[in-house]
Amino acid sequence: MRLGFILCFLFLQKAIVFAQQNEFASARITFEFPSKDVKGSIEGFESQSKIDWEVPSNSIFKGSVKAATLDTNNGLRNWSLRGSRYFNVKDHPKITYSSRAVRKTGSLWVIDGDLTIKGNTKSVQIEFNERNGKLVGKASLYSSDFGIKIKKKREDNLVHVTLELELVR
Repeated sequence: MRLGFILCFLFLQKAIVFAQQNEFASARITFEFPSKDVKGSIEGFESQSKIDWEVPSNSIFKGSVKAATLDTNNGLRNWSLRGSRYFNVKDHPKITYSSRAVRKTGSLWVIDGDLTIKGNTKSVQIEFNERNGKLVGKASLYSSDFGIKIKKKREDNLVHVTLELELVR
């Protein structure tokens, strides 16, 4: 009888923890390359993320997008960017992100993680706010840090990224 109670208690604890976690249903990822006045999006989102609202440090932000879906609303530019000189989507079909640390400060979720583009991995911080059942995040990075040198100067390779992650409820 006692063993049954212990097993039931452990199962109930797991159910409560699971109920406090969310996954992502979908994502909308857009970017802006200010030095060239180019905006675009990327799709093919896949996620293995879990959000723990009670203990944010237990959360995992992990996902990928398909590099071949990069879209700047210009077919010739898209073709060039997907080629071997820039994103090389044939050899590097996915762009991935994996959190190393998750913390919450007030309503702001701060995610420190590793972004891999074209086989190059760099540390990137994303800051999210919750809005209408979505986590909306922003990050900035330099494409040249990932082997994608559009302009000569590093500061001219700045890219702003916005992520809208819809939660499974």
